Amino acid sequence: MPDTKKITPRIMSFAVDHDCLTPGIYVSRVDGDAVTYDLRMRRPNAGDYMTPLAMHSLEHMLATYMRSGSLGGCVIYVGPMGCRTGFYLIVRQAAGEDTDTLNASVLAALREALADITAHTGAVPGAHRRECGNYRCLSLAAAKAEAEKYLAVLDSRPQTFIYEKQEKGI
Repeated sequence: MPDTKKITPRIMSFAVDHDCLTPGIYVSRVDGDAVTYDLRMRRPNAGDYMTPLAMHSLEHMLATYMRSGSLGGCVIYVGPMGCRTGFYLIVRQAAGEDTDTLNASVLAALREALADITAHTGAVPGAHRRECGNYRCLSLAAAKAEAEKYLAVLDSRPQTFIYEKQEKGI
């Protein structure tokens, strides 16, 4: 059993003041050439969380469209946050590519993917038993609704990619 009295450094995502965090897109961390984006779709701790159905459905759609879009070869991971307020997107930054250029490319690709999700017809990708561990928990309508909401957030104001308030780490 781990020693619960042992002091360990707080991870960076816990240093972000979640009570001040608003929906948008943020750079969460940079590890070498891997950049993690916080795709914040809901205000944390406000009681408005994505349902498991909506989150799972959007995960399938967003991963599919981000990996097949303009940044496809750079996308490492797209996955949900356990708190059900957003997703993480990890992309590989090209050698020599500046941060502003990467951020603009990510935002453009994300907007494109969200628009593609809202226009999608047919089944949710990966909606078969052999492709997904919870294949019955998928809804195209739920994914579309979440994509529309988040696209409206991204279009409502300029995105700075910077957390507004961040506490000092331990």
